[in-house]
Amino acid sequence: MKIQGKTAAEIFDCVRALLQSGQLRPGQALPPVRDLAAELDINRNTVAAAYKRLAGAGIAVTQGRLGTVIRDASGPGEQEGAQPDTPLVDLASGNPDPAWLPDLTAALAIRPYKHRLYGEPTVNAGLQAYARAWFEPDCPAPFEIDLTHGAVDAVERLLASHLVAGDKVAVEHPCFLSSINMLRIAGLRAIGVPVDAQGMQVQALEAALERGARAVILTPRAHNPTGCSLSERRARALARVLARYPQVMVIVDDHYALLSDKEYHSVLPAGAQRWALVRSLTKALGPDVRVAMVASDPATSRRLRMRLASGTSWVSHLLQDMIEVTLGRPEVAAQMAQAREDYARRRRMLEDALRAEGVPCAEQGDGLNLWIPLEVDDKAVALALAHRGWLVRHGDAFGVLGAVSGLRVTVSGMESGQCRDLARDIRASLGLG
Repeated sequence: MKIQGKTAAEIFDCVRALLQSGQLRPGQALPPVRDLAAELDINRNTVAAAYKRLAGAGIAVTQGRLGTVIRDASGPGEQEGAQPDTPLVDLASGNPDPAWLPDLTAALAIRPYKHRLYGEPTVNAGLQAYARAWFEPDCPAPFEIDLTHGAVDAVERLLASHLVAGDKVAVEHPCFLSSINMLRIAGLRAIGVPVDAQGMQVQALEAALERGARAVILTPRAHNPTGCSLSERRARALARVLARYPQVMVIVDDHYALLSDKEYHSVLPAGAQRWALVRSLTKALGPDVRVAMVASDPATSRRLRMRLASGTSWVSHLLQDMIEVTLGRPEVAAQMAQAREDYARRRRMLEDALRAEGVPCAEQGDGLNLWIPLEVDDKAVALALAHRGWLVRHGDAFGVLGAVSGLRVTVSGMESGQCRDLARDIRASLGLG
């Protein structure tokens, strides 16, 4: 391996070519800045700039005194979802309870499918009207409605329409698994902003924006993994910060909107220039319903529609028809209301059981998961629980600023007896007796 070049761009291109040819491999360290500068007879700042660009593009990772290492980007990263082959009680999946998912196929008997051709509007008129009425109280005017293949797809397309590889994006810490993976694959640099019981912390967001974040992704309710939701006071404070950075793209991922029992508080400042509010349908209608509704300012909508144009990758009208009819059925609305109450009940059961065992958790949260913060090795606790028959997700996978110590438990299918047994086993795994 021989790195060549006299400019930062030439060094960058050379390292990239060496990686593509197999002469550099993931995990291999690049020469120290001082050594490579001496070898190439150039200024150290030139090498440092090249390494910074490699890190920004996701090709390398800078590890301080440990140097710069070629990144392994081949793996998909840790994923949400069930593990069907596990003998353990799976409380790590993040899935909704299948019993609460409506039968979408019934919609086909109510509205037979009509073929659509290239060039037709990409969003059903009825679904457009439903979305506009749903979003209107929460969005600054004017705004447009689009559909994407789920919330993660929406966020990825929105970022791709505004940013380039190496740009910084402020995200919550801990962060949703799929967001972490999406940013890594896109070559974007995540800046972690800590959250507390009221959501993303204000001063930490300001610091991330001062460091050059060009976009912000935040969750207004049912944050995954902690379950926290923005308070009205916190939302107003975040809006004041975002108002000082009008050039920043603000993406609000309201993924649990159809099932949330928390009030929505907007962080979008008056006169926001580049923004999008994303509401997924997958928690209420099922993970295989790969559809999210997106409200955004007209300029952002135009950019998004270029990536969802008729003839390329619009959301299937067959699926749109099924969703439109399903959302309009009174019995489905009643079923979603029952699901909302049931998920909240199961969460309270586990909170009560943990409290009885003296195990602190993030109480009064929202969503399908409950977060248990830990001050000990969470991997060891998760392993001890596995020996007792439980599969939970430890916090390491959710970290952006660094490791996060905690356990995420999916509560959507838990029963009262399971809550008590799990709480006792967590207490024992923590060595509390």
